[in-house]
Amino acid sequence: MPARSLRRALIAPLSLAVLTSTLIASQPAEAEAEVDAAAATRLEAESATLSSGSTIDTDHTGFSGTGFVNTPNKVGSYVQWTVNRTQAGPATLSFGHANGTTANRAVNITANGTLITENVAAPSTGGWTQWRTVVTTANLKAGTNTIRVTATTANGAPNLDYLDVVTGTPDWSVAMVNSTMARYQPTTIGGWSYPVGLYLYGQYLVYQRTHDPKYLAYLKSWVDRFVDSSGNINNSFNDLDSMLSGRLLVVLHHETGDNRYKVAATKIRTRLNTYSRTADGGFWHANYRQHQLWGDGVFMVDPFLAEYGREFGDSTYTSKETVAQLLTYASHLQRPNGLLRHAYDEARAQTWADPTTGLSPEVWCRAEGWYGMAVIDVLAAVPANQPRRAELIEVLRKLVAAYANYQDPATGRWFQVVDKGSQAGNWTETSCSSMYTFVISRAVQHGYVDASYQAVADRGYRGVLAKISLGGDGRTNLKDISVGTNVGDYQFYVDRTRATNDFHGLGAFLIMNEQLRG
Repeated sequence: MPARSLRRALIAPLSLAVLTSTLIASQPAEAEAEVDAAAATRLEAESATLSSGSTIDTDHTGFSGTGFVNTPNKVGSYVQWTVNRTQAGPATLSFGHANGTTANRAVNITANGTLITENVAAPSTGGWTQWRTVVTTANLKAGTNTIRVTATTANGAPNLDYLDVVTGTPDWSVAMVNSTMARYQPTTIGGWSYPVGLYLYGQYLVYQRTHDPKYLAYLKSWVDRFVDSSGNINNSFNDLDSMLSGRLLVVLHHETGDNRYKVAATKIRTRLNTYSRTADGGFWHANYRQHQLWGDGVFMVDPFLAEYGREFGDSTYTSKETVAQLLTYASHLQRPNGLLRHAYDEARAQTWADPTTGLSPEVWCRAEGWYGMAVIDVLAAVPANQPRRAELIEVLRKLVAAYANYQDPATGRWFQVVDKGSQAGNWTETSCSSMYTFVISRAVQHGYVDASYQAVADRGYRGVLAKISLGGDGRTNLKDISVGTNVGDYQFYVDRTRATNDFHGLGAFLIMNEQLRG
């Protein structure tokens, strides 16, 4: 099913207020309920299947139904609900709970025996009569489904009151942007950097759909910390990473017409006139990364450059340069199986560089994603008759085929070291999975690859959605995001910190979700 058709097949997005509401119920409580499209059903915990030793209590007020479940204080205690559906599809699961202790009563949540959310924090709610919700998503099958909440610590689970099941997919983009803006002010979100710039570009995409003025105002307030009234920006732009946020300068010029954003963006464009290159013309990753091409680097500069040319009438140069950069990088990094190695050292001087090929030893997942997204964005910005465009589309086709070949069949996501999913310590990473899903779906949409690849994107989308949830504070949490990463060996990559709400993941998620959500 094409991406747009898939999105129309889902029910209308739910607001964050609806998701966190404790008043969703529209049917009487029962141990087993049938849930269909557009239905919202409450299943009371006292009617569920309980682990041995659990009790149904009524001594703390504010609960729904006739009571709540108090599980034993031990690992493995659980409450399990049964949900019947006439059709398969996504569902939002909201669990009413209370924790009157100071301990975190973390839980695992499974659907039909498959773990969908691991070690969900259930900290103190402020008292046993203070009920809160934890929200996650699951893909339910047609027929009978089991949803189980299981304690992962010796403190047991929190008191559990109910499970609300709402079919369809929430507007996770709006929820994520609202959550991030609540966590950070434009003055505290971070300095001029590519991860923050990536996230804010994703926020801009949400603004383009919703036209919520506060989203653009937030972005502008952040950029205006660095661009003065004359358009000066205090940055030497000696590495490609520093250039990604230049896309926001182009965006703001387009939205406001303010010439100072053109002045600032032109500083980056002019810097490329003297920026260091390999012998065959590839931009070095940084002045201090001499002779090195990293797959990451193309997204840092090429989409900005192509969009700069389109906005300011410089496309004759920028279109030629961006296509050439992507093809130069591919000529070194892309292997016969379609995947790209993380990096190439023209001088063969780095410890990671193969003395013959100059290549790094591994296929790191996010470098693959950066490259794929850069190709998609450049193809969107350069003319249809641009010389060598067909060569670039062929590179993309090989890459998309490789994405499909190495997708994890169990989760729909992709591994931190892409082609070694069965090796010890490897794990599925959320930012690259978002990137690959976006690239595949957009490539299908524009006819660069066969429509059959949309099924790969749909599996990837479902896999990424399994990593997002709402915490007890009503804010989104996106898990299993690799922190920023240099070039290394297998162990280096799999040992990288698995962060929650890292901007690499938030930005990639928003780009993906705006493509696939509806």
